[in-house]
Amino acid sequence: MELKVKSVLDKQFQPMSLVVREMREATKEDGQDIVIGIVRNNGYVSAYKTRIYKDGVGKDDVNFRFIERMVKALLWVRGGYKIIIAGSPVVGEKIKAAYAKGGLRDFDNGFMARCYEHPFEVEVTDLAHAPVTAESTSPVGRHLNGCRIGFDAGGSDRKVSAVIDGESVYSEEVVWFPKLQSDPKYHHDGVYEAMKTAASHMPRVDAIGVSSAGVYVDNKIMIGSLFLKVSDEDFEKHIKHMYTDIAKELSAEYGKEIPIEVANDGDVTALAGAMDLNDNNVLGVAMGTSEAGGYVDGNGNITGWLNELAFVPVDFCENAMVDEWSGDYGCGVKYFSQDGVIKLAPLAGIELDEKLSPAEKLKVVQNLMKEGDERAKKIYENIGVYFGYEIAFYTEFFDIKHVLIMGRVTSGEGGVLLLNKAQEVLDKEFPEIAKKLELHIPDESSRRVGQSVAAASLPNA
Repeated sequence: MELKVKSVLDKQFQPMSLVVREMREATKEDGQDIVIGIVRNNGYVSAYKTRIYKDGVGKDDVNFRFIERMVKALLWVRGGYKIIIAGSPVVGEKIKAAYAKGGLRDFDNGFMARCYEHPFEVEVTDLAHAPVTAESTSPVGRHLNGCRIGFDAGGSDRKVSAVIDGESVYSEEVVWFPKLQSDPKYHHDGVYEAMKTAASHMPRVDAIGVSSAGVYVDNKIMIGSLFLKVSDEDFEKHIKHMYTDIAKELSAEYGKEIPIEVANDGDVTALAGAMDLNDNNVLGVAMGTSEAGGYVDGNGNITGWLNELAFVPVDFCENAMVDEWSGDYGCGVKYFSQDGVIKLAPLAGIELDEKLSPAEKLKVVQNLMKEGDERAKKIYENIGVYFGYEIAFYTEFFDIKHVLIMGRVTSGEGGVLLLNKAQEVLDKEFPEIAKKLELHIPDESSRRVGQSVAAASLPNA
């Protein structure tokens, strides 16, 4: 594999985008079609068609390794409780074994089963019964008519806005400590109080939109870092339906049904960016403690997809860094995060004190960057190489016109270097993609629509 823009510090890097391209070229004339389907809530299906070597010609292991990475990517971009493999019984059975309980991807099985409240399964079929894409068409976001509450739940503060016809008439930011609180009442009362405060600044409440870290399915809180201290029993009883329960309470108080829409904060950030850019097809990527993502489609709406980019493969190399939580290798969490910076530091000749926290280690590199240290520059340029190749891989799953990068890893001059290098990769390696999309650092764009205001636009009411 020959990279047109070298990964100077990480010489073993094998970008997924080039793996896809090489497999496509190798099997164009003498291969077979295979379709991957991912089924999620409400029967929505995402289908992806590609090519592999023919079964039984000595390439079965190559086929499996390639398709396993593509399944992984699709599963964490779209989200779902069922994988369908059509066109290769050999690969299908290997995927079934990998994603079984106790198998290679046991973590993915358990996570998705919990998110979608459905046992995880893999179905193997033939091409005649291949899955067909059936996505949601209901618009979410960019609805600014009427009197709306927009609520943004963060780990250290909560923000709420009263929004009338797209204009914020009141906003407040309140410090709170949800990650330290085990009592569900603390969470409920904090949210309820914020919404009541916003409501008091409007003549009525027509809709409520919520932006929050975590996984949300049909407005239910499935997994949320804000509720770390809450017991499983209390989570199930009091937290899972908390936002819809509060909407019902407010509906009873005001004597009318108030619709509510809850979305992941990454999606809402992308939505805010899209509203600011006045355009659609926006992918937002936040590089912080981990990697987070959000996407706004061609209609200007968020999609209901999972968009957990932290678990999407970046590096095909089997010796790539392993994520401690999921047990998987070469995924975004170790490339577009503070861990990505820390991983590259010794390769750049920077020795970091092991007693420091990951956030403190990142700060050391950032301070060196401010001082013009060439070693620090190399780290950011290398992450830019990773990112440029990964953007090309993301285009397999997202229709992208704009990529926004954010998060503390991208702050300062390092973010600019990163973005410039990513652009170089696209220009040299993927000129057809480079022509179609633009890269942005939101801080440098025009005035942003606030997160809570964008959240207010979520319900179609």
